[in-house]
Amino acid sequence: MIKDGKYWSALRSLEDIESMPPTSLSQTPLFQHLLSSLPSLRGQIKDAVTASVKQWLLDIRNISAQVGQLALEAMDTRTRRWRSRREKDPLLKSSRVGSAVEVVTYEKIEYNILDNDQLKVDFTPLYQCIHIYGALDALDEIRKSYQADRKAQSDLIIPEPLPLSSLRSVTQEIVGFFIIETHVLSTTGSFRSERDVEELWDALVKRLTSVVEASLRNEKDPDTYLAVKEVILGFVMTLESYSYLTGSLHSLILKLFEKYVSMIEKQFSTRFESIISQDDCLPMYVEKPVERDSVLDTVWLQPDEREVLSSSALPLSLPWSQAFYLICQDIRGFVQNFYQFIEGVAQHHRNIDDLLSKSLNNLLTDYISSSIAKRAEQTSNLSQIAQIVANLEHLEVACFNLERSLTNIRSSQRGGAIRVNASKSFASTLSWALARVNASIKSKLDDFPGLSEYDWTPSTREDAPSMYLDELVNWLTTVVDSLVIKEAYKEKAYRSAVEYLAGRLMDFMAGRNIPMMNENAISNILVDVDFLEDEFKRNGRPELCSVFQELRMTTSIVMSDKVQEYLVPTLRQTTYAIVKPKRLQALLEKLARYGSQCRDSPSRERGEKRRKEAEAVGRVFPGESR
Repeated sequence: MIKDGKYWSALRSLEDIESMPPTSLSQTPLFQHLLSSLPSLRGQIKDAVTASVKQWLLDIRNISAQVGQLALEAMDTRTRRWRSRREKDPLLKSSRVGSAVEVVTYEKIEYNILDNDQLKVDFTPLYQCIHIYGALDALDEIRKSYQADRKAQSDLIIPEPLPLSSLRSVTQEIVGFFIIETHVLSTTGSFRSERDVEELWDALVKRLTSVVEASLRNEKDPDTYLAVKEVILGFVMTLESYSYLTGSLHSLILKLFEKYVSMIEKQFSTRFESIISQDDCLPMYVEKPVERDSVLDTVWLQPDEREVLSSSALPLSLPWSQAFYLICQDIRGFVQNFYQFIEGVAQHHRNIDDLLSKSLNNLLTDYISSSIAKRAEQTSNLSQIAQIVANLEHLEVACFNLERSLTNIRSSQRGGAIRVNASKSFASTLSWALARVNASIKSKLDDFPGLSEYDWTPSTREDAPSMYLDELVNWLTTVVDSLVIKEAYKEKAYRSAVEYLAGRLMDFMAGRNIPMMNENAISNILVDVDFLEDEFKRNGRPELCSVFQELRMTTSIVMSDKVQEYLVPTLRQTTYAIVKPKRLQALLEKLARYGSQCRDSPSRERGEKRRKEAEAVGRVFPGESR
């Protein structure tokens, strides 16, 4: 019977012999020999059934990977089925496989992982062994032996170090190992305790976490992290369905996620810097409807601008350059990569959305906005700076629309709102870029030679304006009007340029560079100012005339001989409030210096008068409005 594997029948036969009623054979030496052999025969049965279960454990170890593979494939099928259903129903988009709503709606197909067309796991040797040991009152012995054997097997599953290429096969073996343990636990009564299985599970999960982190320590490719996450997530979801605790594995996934985000952030930051540095700063050009639609589907715009561009005739020069389009395209790619990792992960962590907000703001502020600022600083071409301004305007708007669109695809309905705060940085860079536009215009104005070639002591007064002004006005209006920027920015550029001109002229009269001048020079300056104001009015910008108000008021006091009137406090505070005493004093001193050097008496007398007026202005207002 033992040789045939009929251990229970053999054990019953021994019990039958032992419990035979007394007969004539009971006193014979043969019967006594039989009775004395019973313990030895029981030992043979025990050894044989032990050897049988040891072989079974070896066989189980060899098929654990196949069991795990079938279970993981079944979970993958279930996941794909649920993803398809979730895409059709927006209300299910935040629910993952294993969630309450998925479990309720899951149409379970009867599929026994341990008994199917591909695999049949026979637990008979184990059950027989447990039965025999129970009959021999030695159940605790086989229980301890089984636990020790299974622990030894679990210790051999994970190699150290773990090649990442072997991770999938390792997780398959672990899944198979614990599916078998779950079956043993549920079918053998008190033979196995949940605590025994939990000890094996906790130890194995701890080792798996450790070796995965070690294998990824020097890994720089985010795609590798994504592949590892997919393997770990399938492993987690499968064993969660068998009620194993996976909190530490979720923590591992989130830890990998943070490193993954850091890597893709670095990867995309390099791309953004390259996009901006290589941009031609020319309007993007589209010829075909499909090209225009593709671009408009990628960038974030205000609805009214999108509508105007959608209905515009082709070919079309868009308001932004290639850089804005590529930046929007890569931001979408970054967000897609971000959520691709977290897809399917249990979302009880509000910091997922916070992490996306932080990463996006870092990219938008530290790499895109700052790189654009550097590009603007390195660019002297006015039209290129203007294109950078247009890009910044659209990026500022894009931040608000991006924040809205992310709300629709964020990972958790219970998470905090996603905040994109980079618009402040773009607004700051925009202001700086506009300042670069103004600075570039001022630099070009300095190149006009006539501005620095005035005669400050002419013998006569001119009726016609300086020759350089006509060219200067034509250049200014042509350049500013051609800039592809908002009208409000053009107005600021005009005002800045005119303020610069007025400032230069005022500096000639009140600054230190010109030591002296006469009334004829002032008159000639006023003729030039008249010409500039007439041109601005003719070009539809009369508001620019107000820029010369201080210059006109200051010179009118001198040319109309109204210094004494200016010294009257009530008149000074009302009529001449815009005039700065220090500048008026400086102008009077220059006129006085010219008069003192003249040889004719009237001029010298006028110079002395100016000197006294300058002293009077300086005494009455020693520190006011200087």
